[in-house]
Amino acid sequence: VQLVESGGGWVQPGGSLRLSCVFSGRMFGVKEMGWYRQAPGKQRDLAAAINFENTTRYGDSVKGRFTISRDNAKNTLYLQMNSLKPEDTAVYYCNAIRGTTFWGKGTLVTVSS
Repeated sequence: VQLVESGGGWVQPGGSLRLSCVFSGRMFGVKEMGWYRQAPGKQRDLAAAINFENTTRYGDSVKGRFTISRDNAKNTLYLQMNSLKPEDTAVYYCNAIRGTTFWGKGTLVTVSS
């Protein structure tokens, strides 16, 4: 499984960004895909995840602001991020779980004025 993230960048507080993760390789058997984020000096935490039944779950700090979705025809996982806050600043990683966990290299999101 290969995962390539894009869409990060700088945005002012209150703004929006949409992250994309193009996936390829052996996707059969993947149970869940998700977005995790890691701020400087902190652990990597869940932002959002979606399983093979399209059930979603979100980290408490992003509920109501972020939306995860997947387009299998385009082999792409998305994270729509609205009402961004400075504390959302982090490197955002895409992952896929199929027994083991596969990770992309991440994309940096910076929220500041």
